[in-house]
Amino acid sequence: MTKQKNYKKTLIACYLGFVTQSISANFAPLLFLTFQNIYGIGLEKIALIPLTFYLTQFLIDLAATRFVDIIGYRVCVVVSQVLSSVGLALMAILPEVLPVPFLGIIIAVILYAMGSGLIEVLVSPIVEACPFENKDGVMSLLHSFYCWGAVAVILGSTLFFAVFGVENWKVLTLVWAAVPLYNTLNFMSCPIERLTEDGESMRPNQLRRLPLFWILILLMVCSGASEAAMAQWASAFTESAMGVSKTVGDLVGPCLFAAFMGISRTLYGKMSEKLDLTKTMLTCGVLCVICYLMASLSALPILGLAGCAFCGVSVGIMWPGSISISSQKCPRGGTAMFALLALAGDLGATISPAMVGNISNMAGGNLKSGLFAATAFPLILVLGLLVLNRKYNTKTESLELKK
Repeated sequence: MTKQKNYKKTLIACYLGFVTQSISANFAPLLFLTFQNIYGIGLEKIALIPLTFYLTQFLIDLAATRFVDIIGYRVCVVVSQVLSSVGLALMAILPEVLPVPFLGIIIAVILYAMGSGLIEVLVSPIVEACPFENKDGVMSLLHSFYCWGAVAVILGSTLFFAVFGVENWKVLTLVWAAVPLYNTLNFMSCPIERLTEDGESMRPNQLRRLPLFWILILLMVCSGASEAAMAQWASAFTESAMGVSKTVGDLVGPCLFAAFMGISRTLYGKMSEKLDLTKTMLTCGVLCVICYLMASLSALPILGLAGCAFCGVSVGIMWPGSISISSQKCPRGGTAMFALLALAGDLGATISPAMVGNISNMAGGNLKSGLFAATAFPLILVLGLLVLNRKYNTKTESLELKK
């Protein structure tokens, strides 16, 4: 008798994969001032740490379209966990052993950013390939673990520093590095299926010829941009709008945003069978526009903070929802499509915070001006969904793929 495959183990491994990505993205920024104080690293160099992380992740997303199908999902996802664990561990070691501490930090960041990029490309298609019912809900719940990971990293690290002191940050770094190390064993043994049969998935040049594909890319760019513009500036916005300290701003702004985003994804994961994904995405897009307008135009600080927090609710469905819609509309997209979608999401997440910062700077340091300009991203997403819903139903897409 054939033993039934345990896809729940696959799902747990993928949950921890997104937790790992969240550790990689959110832990180092909590240590920026520590790096400055201990190693004498200037702020101009500190600013290169997140830039290095996101640029490396972006390049891995791009490269993955070429090598993932050749090497295979299991090898690549195991490597993602190893790189994440080694990179995090080396962040506690290399600055002490290299003559230039900043070089050690950058090497560590590049390694765990490579792991993070692979996680982003691989985890969604691995879950999509599993024979789960209610794929929309499963995908939304999966992506909620990035949010809960962010909350755990911020609150857990803050509690650790309060109890044991920030001087023991290396110990905590090794604790966080243990998460992907443990998850390596999960991915080595869990069942992993192929997203499409050999020869059936579309190549990048085939995808690029489909008008539909560019609408899907637009949705992902706007999803990443809508999420990152508020997420990256949540702390500064809370600090300036509420007149609180940076520590409180770091806790209240990003934590509230991530928690509300996690709640949104979790609730949709539980209720998705009763909801239409496209209509839910449209509703969230409109709500996101309202939240950005509240944050940027309200004269009352508490309303601005509410707009910032509830923006997390509105953007929660966007990224996993765009992936689910892409899978439905382009079922032969394969790994290349998931990699290019991740690339598009990262592009939006890279562009939007920089745009907010530059526009705010041109407005004399007024952050609200930058956030007002960012309203364009959820607005474009809504328009893209309306075009998608009108032009591409299941039947017309099937004809499109046969051309």
